[in-house]
Amino acid sequence: MTFQRARTEEQREIRRRAILDMASAMLDEMPVAAVTLNELSRRVGLAKPNVLRYFESREAVLLELLDRFLREWLTELAGELAAGIDEDLPMSERAAAVAEILSRSLSGRMVLCELFGAQGSVLEHNVSVEVVARYKRASLDRLTTMTALIRKYLPELGENATLFSLQTMVMAGALSAFSTPPPSLQAAYEAEPDLARFHLDLKDYLKQALTATLLGVLPRR
Repeated sequence: MTFQRARTEEQREIRRRAILDMASAMLDEMPVAAVTLNELSRRVGLAKPNVLRYFESREAVLLELLDRFLREWLTELAGELAAGIDEDLPMSERAAAVAEILSRSLSGRMVLCELFGAQGSVLEHNVSVEVVARYKRASLDRLTTMTALIRKYLPELGENATLFSLQTMVMAGALSAFSTPPPSLQAAYEAEPDLARFHLDLKDYLKQALTATLLGVLPRR
């Protein structure tokens, strides 16, 4: 991919989208830690200083991708919840359905979960106050959207729906790290099967964690 100099705002936006799209494609091939600005620049056909005209760092690129993936997921989640939950069911059955749908949906989006996991320890570092504040403002909007979705099917949660939504994203990020072991650890699991108990299936363990969280915050009747 080769670019000529961007001269208009439209051309600059095309350039930004191309950088984000290439970073997204790289995440389909490699973990977050392996995505470097040098390789991204090479693949997108721009010198590294030119990429830095659009994004101040690798982390800034990945933060914007995280917000993109989160928006896409929430749009799809709305349809998945609508198709999978009967709002007339008893509270306990609706809670079980919410945990099942969330765990299934998130486990099918491993890149999103990995970015969740890297957010606090990696992605929010090496970025300016302006970039991280913009991301956090967008995150508040996404959290509001998710909270409204959860409360639609579990109104009994009340204000706890916000905390549950936030915990869902945190748990998805944390558990995903244990479900995708690196090659050396995978080889160790194969050589010593007893060690494989540390290898967590994301969907199953996330469902258990979400169910336990819901049981803890839903009113008992």
